Amino acid sequence: MNRRKSEWLGRARQAQGLSRRQMLTGGAIVGAASVLSVPLIAGTADASTEGDRRNDIEILNKALFYEHAAIWAYSAAAGKLTGSNVGNAVKAIALANQADHMQHRDALANVIRSLGGTPVQAESSYDLSSYLQRGEGNLDSDVNIAKLALALETDAAIAYSQEIAMLKTPALITAGASIGSTEASHATLIRAAIQSLGVDIQPVPASFVSAETRNAWILTV
Repeated sequence: MNRRKSEWLGRARQAQGLSRRQMLTGGAIVGAASVLSVPLIAGTADASTEGDRRNDIEILNKALFYEHAAIWAYSAAAGKLTGSNVGNAVKAIALANQADHMQHRDALANVIRSLGGTPVQAESSYDLSSYLQRGEGNLDSDVNIAKLALALETDAAIAYSQEIAMLKTPALITAGASIGSTEASHATLIRAAIQSLGVDIQPVPASFVSAETRNAWILTV
């Protein structure tokens, strides 16, 4: 086992006891770009008109759908990981990311209710076939599961950047931007972890996470 891989595995074994924003990968600290602005989104939101209220409920429910899907995907992938050192390390990162998605889910559901809406419910399963068909990860190995998680997190960050621009309530725009930047930090963390296994990639391959730069962020199998 090469030195970089050994160092990453040793650190990742301790991941459950660390904040993800303190986790060391490849000899560097991976910091989140932002954290969820709970006070802004967890309280009662005040849209100025009924039309704005309906607009924001619809957009927030789309975001909530993404969060439900991410939570399900991490649970499904965790069951496919091996008990190897690499598998356990990937699982530790996945559980840390999943915990963020659970907080996002709860905050979004609360604000949707405060707007008078009904939060969309989680489905029993979600379709990942488009990712698998494009080779943007798979469920057949620990590293490919990490690549699948990377594609999902990248798309979540892109979706938030597109959706929040259509919100009408300023406080919700701020909170949505914060969640979106956290999704981007998830993608950065996964790329840094893969880099630490000896793969020649940059944790941050582009100045933006956007539809135009998507191919630079994801890794194919």
